[in-house]
Amino acid sequence: MEYWQRTGERPPVAVWTAAQTAEFLHAIREHRLYAAFHLIALRGLRRGEAAGLRWCDVDLDQRVAVISQQIQQHQGYLTACPPKTATSARAIALDRTTVAALRAHREWQQGEQRQAGVDYRDSGYVFTTTNGDPLAPVRLTRLFQGLVAEHGLPPIRLHDLRHGAATLALAAGVELKVVQDMLGHSSIVLTADTYTSVLPEVAHRAAEKTAKHVMKAGRLIPGTNRVRRRDTGRGNAARPTRPRHGRPRRTPHVNSADRNAAERKRVGGSAAVQCS
Repeated sequence: MEYWQRTGERPPVAVWTAAQTAEFLHAIREHRLYAAFHLIALRGLRRGEAAGLRWCDVDLDQRVAVISQQIQQHQGYLTACPPKTATSARAIALDRTTVAALRAHREWQQGEQRQAGVDYRDSGYVFTTTNGDPLAPVRLTRLFQGLVAEHGLPPIRLHDLRHGAATLALAAGVELKVVQDMLGHSSIVLTADTYTSVLPEVAHRAAEKTAKHVMKAGRLIPGTNRVRRRDTGRGNAARPTRPRHGRPRRTPHVNSADRNAAERKRVGGSAAVQCS
């Protein structure tokens, strides 16, 4: 984003930071299609996949959604068609915040259905118009652009929100293969090439974690969880023996006169014992 704003040249992947993504989601939390943008921002759906998602494809208890179709607009008509590629048909795990957003959205949708009464068309889609019809992908795009401008966030495309989901996942330490499966990419090379600007940061973090793990293991006594004593670098000279508590015992200083007197007393005492 900084490069884009400074040069006017759009990079291959222009994404928000984690803070900007959170700011956007917080700002639109009361919007009727909040859950759609939440899903794209965190799980990386394409706009056609989000528009084509049906309630029968979603298991909120198991926290999983199956991407089995997409909605496209052709000659003014909305058409349900297969996903973009064979690998785009996939099951995606849903985090707890996304599940909560979808539950709230379903309640909102049911309220719209009750309000519309007989005029409501229950299409079975997750994201619909107020009367229940499927949502055109281009409408999601226009809504997104309007919300971004309204809340003064850096301008990105709706598809960049999908890029952001992958970028933030990689930055959080998620493995490249997992991100590939989440996005439905046909090749891990495509995922790596697309998000190459993020990979060095991920690689450096992995290197630091590996080094920390090895260094920590080196401080442990093999086969235990006890930490080795630090080497002071003073050789193997024996240290003075310390008592169990307190400082090392010291021999009291005795001058020569006291020593002679003590010796005479000892000898005299011994002689008295022998004469008795």
